[in-house]
Amino acid sequence: MTVRQIAEAIRSEARKVLVGQDEPFTLILAALLSSGHVLLEGVPGTAKTLMAKTLARLVQADFTRVQFTPDLMPSDVIGTQVFEMGTGQFRLRKGPIFTQILLGDEINRAPAKTQSALLEAMEERQVTIEGQRMALSDPFMVLATQNPIEYEGTYPLPEAQLDRFLFKVLVDYAPQEAEMEVVWRYHRGFDARRLDAAGLQPVITPQTLDECRAEIANVQVEAGIVKYITDIAQESRKSLDLVIGASPRASIALLLTSKTFAAMQGRQYVSPDDVKFLVRPVYRHRIILKPEAEIEGLTPDTAMGRILARIDVPR
Repeated sequence: MTVRQIAEAIRSEARKVLVGQDEPFTLILAALLSSGHVLLEGVPGTAKTLMAKTLARLVQADFTRVQFTPDLMPSDVIGTQVFEMGTGQFRLRKGPIFTQILLGDEINRAPAKTQSALLEAMEERQVTIEGQRMALSDPFMVLATQNPIEYEGTYPLPEAQLDRFLFKVLVDYAPQEAEMEVVWRYHRGFDARRLDAAGLQPVITPQTLDECRAEIANVQVEAGIVKYITDIAQESRKSLDLVIGASPRASIALLLTSKTFAAMQGRQYVSPDDVKFLVRPVYRHRIILKPEAEIEGLTPDTAMGRILARIDVPR
């Protein structure tokens, strides 16, 4: 199966339980195929957890959910050495991070010390427990959620951690027609806690992802596209709307995800439309607006829209 066929099969199967969230789910799938992590931002009840559980089931990946709270310690996430009285030896007790798809629910409710426990895992796919380095599973993906409305009792994510998320995906309310369909499904007996009863069938195995990534690696990128991607980064650093623009990691993320998205469309080359579609999820968490721009009503997405309007699109 090609990447396009696999992506279509996964999205088709996901529609058995997800309604009105095609774009967020597509971006999450693209991140998985790109070996990246996703920050999901949306109010409660918009199917963020359901999307994570659905994806894990469709690719037959191990799934673990961690509820982030102010008293959560780094050892609660990565694990620790426990002394056993019976044997007189220390035994490693692995934390929930030893999985394939990790859902960090309300990640901004934990203090920076606990949030930083994810940094090494997200970047290097390993953790260090009392000086001992341990590799994580492949694939390994962090899906973190946060509520954009509720700020009391939350801790802003450090810039270094935000930069390690491939995408920031905004999960909004579904249109009324989709919401009606959700309500009807529950009326007919659907239960999000019982995905087996919904007839959700696995599509691929984690090993298949390696074959997909090999196909994605062969997607062609012309020099004009590379210049377009770097022009966007350069323009973000000169923008009068921003305190700080995006790092080179943003350009790399935009290139790699554009190749993935092209393969998901069945193409062997990246088009400018691939880049334009992915600019906002790649950039919105990597740039900082000036206070006066925020007062003006600008959002990261509208700021990136202004930047794109100033750049020539390659033919």
